[in-house]
Amino acid sequence: MMIRRRRPKGWQHPALGDVALTTMLTALAEPVRLDVIRQLACSGGVLKGAFDVEVTGSTLSHHLRVLTDAGLVRVTQEGRFRLCELRRAEVESRFPGLLPAVLAGAGVPGMVRSGPPSGVAGRW
Repeated sequence: MMIRRRRPKGWQHPALGDVALTTMLTALAEPVRLDVIRQLACSGGVLKGAFDVEVTGSTLSHHLRVLTDAGLVRVTQEGRFRLCELRRAEVESRFPGLLPAVLAGAGVPGMVRSGPPSGVAGRW
């Protein structure tokens, strides 16, 4: 008989120093997760059930877990609800320019794409 172990109650948030850039980019490569990040950036925080995505609750939970494990999102319990927030300042400290570039590409208002880094204009 297989014993199924449950994760500890509550969401574990990794230290961003332990998160690789490839982990974040992989999490951001999925359209639903990118839409979740866009909604968080525009709102400042969203209750778990209030995301405007066309997936089931369990699928949304999976996507939030991937974003949390990648260090992009913090989920905290607020009474009966879970509040999801973008770890914008922490991510910017670890990978400067990553979120503004991703959010500009996702069409978030107020995010401006910067030009190419110096010396790569022909390859940009």
